[in-house]
Amino acid sequence: MLRLLTLILTQSVLLVAAQSLLKVSVQKFGAFHWSWSWFATALTTWQFALSGVCALACMATWMHVLKHYEFSLAYPLLSVSYIIGLVVAWLFFHEAVPLTRWIGVLVIMAGVYLVVK
Repeated sequence: MLRLLTLILTQSVLLVAAQSLLKVSVQKFGAFHWSWSWFATALTTWQFALSGVCALACMATWMHVLKHYEFSLAYPLLSVSYIIGLVVAWLFFHEAVPLTRWIGVLVIMAGVYLVVK
């Protein structure tokens, strides 16, 4: 079980890193328009590239989990990414995260505990 939790935590961190890097990169692209220069800018930012690397590593980790563990056990554990995502939004993007979101995530985590138990 400890190995599964470690893999899920790794997968969740990679997932949040990929999405966070994607958010940073799209903010650098500027306003969208159908031009080669826009796509050249989009595809050559290091944040976009690293986002792709994190997404691929996330997918590979998830494939390993799917191969070796029960889906009904592994999938609910992915909700740990909600907590990581809220912390990243608060710490790195300086977003105001209202108490109701934190409570919502805690309710989800309580549900996951019940599913896993």
